Amino acid sequence: MRPDSPQALAPEAVASLQRRTLTVVVASQVLGGAGLAAGVTVGALLAQEMLGTDRLAGVPTMLFTLGSALAAFLVGRLTQRSGRRVGLGLGFAAGGLGAVGVVVAAALDAVPLLLVSLFVYGAGTSTNLQARYAGTDLAAPDRRATAASVAMVSTTLGAVAGPNLVEPLGGLATSFGLPALAGPFLLAAVAFLAAGGTLFAFLRPDPFLVAKELARADDATPAGSDDGAAGGTRRSVPAGVVVGATVMVLTQVAMVAIMTMTPVHMRGHGHDLGDVGLVIGIHVAAMFLPSLVTGVLVDRVGRVPMAVASGVTLLLAGVTGAVAPGDSMALLVLSLALLGLGWNFGLIAGTALIVDATTPATRARTQGTVDVLIALAGAGGGAMSGVVMAGSGYATLALGGGILSLLLIPVLFLTRRPSRATA
Repeated sequence: MRPDSPQALAPEAVASLQRRTLTVVVASQVLGGAGLAAGVTVGALLAQEMLGTDRLAGVPTMLFTLGSALAAFLVGRLTQRSGRRVGLGLGFAAGGLGAVGVVVAAALDAVPLLLVSLFVYGAGTSTNLQARYAGTDLAAPDRRATAASVAMVSTTLGAVAGPNLVEPLGGLATSFGLPALAGPFLLAAVAFLAAGGTLFAFLRPDPFLVAKELARADDATPAGSDDGAAGGTRRSVPAGVVVGATVMVLTQVAMVAIMTMTPVHMRGHGHDLGDVGLVIGIHVAAMFLPSLVTGVLVDRVGRVPMAVASGVTLLLAGVTGAVAPGDSMALLVLSLALLGLGWNFGLIAGTALIVDATTPATRARTQGTVDVLIALAGAGGGAMSGVVMAGSGYATLALGGGILSLLLIPVLFLTRRPSRATA
């Protein structure tokens, strides 16, 4: 079925395509989740081992988030022109190649190759996050947050399994003569490439291209217009994008900064890789598993109240992490679970705000640009986390991240809430 065919534009066909799209996105996200867990769980530990210093342990997070920023920009532009299938498929493929490079670098103890490969690996993490938008392309306006949450919750299975497979994957790596910490990146390579192949093969017809065609058919705006809004509506679009981006950027900085240094903090207090994998696995589960409930709440309670809840939850996570003794698994689990939950609230609320404030004429490009900001924010948080922890300790880092997240609350209340888009 072609996106511009009459059948594709019929309401029944659109509803059927939305269900098919969510099914394909769910399958790809299960795979993609397993891929992103490698960098989250052992990236800092691998850098610590190869670089020989704690101070640079945040470099992997900085590099793969910088790589994800570039990928978000490119995937957004490519999607705007060629659709989700091409943009997301190529993004995951690049991430898989980056993971292969990390494994080779660890085997050769080649630090320059490690740094380049981590940068490329970031394309997979960015693409995994951008896939949430595919679920919203054909969703009704009052179901957009729920649709995005379906894509996110499906990440849980792979993302939670990944950290808890650190030890067996380490054993598999050593059986191949590789460093144990390269094991999770073996999984990432297979997972990202499989996710990309799934999207490229089965995301047909492309939901974004269909959404663009529907907008051209229903909107009075000329098809060649790139504004997607006329006159008075145009002013509401930047406001919605600014608010949504602010929510997601601040929650990303707080989450990445604390999460990145938690494995290093735990290893410094005698925890083994199994403990690290458990804590990070619970953290990742909290990032994605509550999504179905969060999506419904964002649609029913509202975008802004749930964004406020994000800031408060992240503050609780930071305070808990700051007061937790280094050998307390229970409090570390609680802190990282709250950290993931706060991020989940902020990402889904911010995603809905962005989709509400845009039309298909510019939506994918805008989404890519916003995800660039999110990735750069994560890169900054990852890079500074090692410096702050080395200079002031984990408690200062955790508390600082929690306090930073509260900045989104005045932004939400000082900025006029944008009107809901209908496209």
